[in-house]
Amino acid sequence: MRILSGRKAEAAVERIAARGAELSAVEPQVRRIIESVRRDALRRYAERWDGLAAGQALRVSVAEMADAEKSISADLRKSIRQAERNIRQFCRWQAPRSWMRTRNGITLGQVIRPLESVGCYVPGGRYPLVSTLLMTVIPAQVAGVPNIRVVSRRPSRDMLAAAAMLGVREFYRVGGAQAISALAYGTSSIPRVDKIVGPGNSYVTAAKKLVAFDCAIDALAGPTETVVVSHSGNAEFIAADLAAQGEHDPQALSIFITTSSRLAQDVLRCVGDCTRENAIARESLQARGAILLAESRRQAVEWANRIAPEHITVAATDVPLVRNAGSIFLGDYSAQAAGDYASGPNHVLPTGGQARFRGGLSVMYFVKIITVQKLSMA
Repeated sequence: MRILSGRKAEAAVERIAARGAELSAVEPQVRRIIESVRRDALRRYAERWDGLAAGQALRVSVAEMADAEKSISADLRKSIRQAERNIRQFCRWQAPRSWMRTRNGITLGQVIRPLESVGCYVPGGRYPLVSTLLMTVIPAQVAGVPNIRVVSRRPSRDMLAAAAMLGVREFYRVGGAQAISALAYGTSSIPRVDKIVGPGNSYVTAAKKLVAFDCAIDALAGPTETVVVSHSGNAEFIAADLAAQGEHDPQALSIFITTSSRLAQDVLRCVGDCTRENAIARESLQARGAILLAESRRQAVEWANRIAPEHITVAATDVPLVRNAGSIFLGDYSAQAAGDYASGPNHVLPTGGQARFRGGLSVMYFVKIITVQKLSMA
């Protein structure tokens, strides 16, 4: 990481704010994959890239998921249940409500109806993300979606166990652009869905972009992002947040903004300490990490709003100033990793500056709001 101030800091903010999902390099290949899957080439791709064995069923049986659940430790089962309770409760609080109002002889209102089917994409490459399974399936269940289809390449035992614990009935061993195509258009082995949700790599994101006019999607999610704004916080905690997001991907974006040059130096030192044995975090922080010295607290938050990050940590007093962010974390003890796993709010959040105009995944993504009106003769 480098410490930047003055014009260099301003230029860095401008450059970061202009970022977006760069997908043009992979789109031609992804388009070919999508079209091939529509001609029933899904299994060929799954065997080539997803570790599917010859003759192995693409769909994971309910019995296999149940066996996986039996094999996990009591501690892991307890952790999954706690995360499930937190996420499910937050989703219930978040769910929209039906209502009717009558005034001057006119009755108006809305009814909430769930989507008929959704596809939950769960990354299974570098890190099989059990937490993403929870974050995509649970809000769909709370919304009342009857048909939930999960796709993930090389699903781990822990992921299959979590799926069993959630009551998932359809789980397919496939990932990448081929899984997105299968969900969007349907194949002989996977029925099509009305909407696809969940994060993925550039191939997955490009596929979601290309099918978006035929099948609804949540958003184009890119590498994870964090901004921490602090002027007198704990340098070790700040560095841990930056490293925790940085270790997701070499392309992760990790930014610290402060008015304190002393804190900037302390955080820089602590980042070096906590990434010494973490190659991915070290690579991402060196390539796309920065410490920006602002001239005032207001400028610090304004820079953060221009960046529009996926995650942001600020003091509670700064919340009214935050306009653009996927999820806000308050104070020293609200570790962003807690939101990634189990605190309750969703971790599928807008990246690439999309927090300027959209929020994170929620129950609202899985329902339709249908308006109702009744007029009388009187």
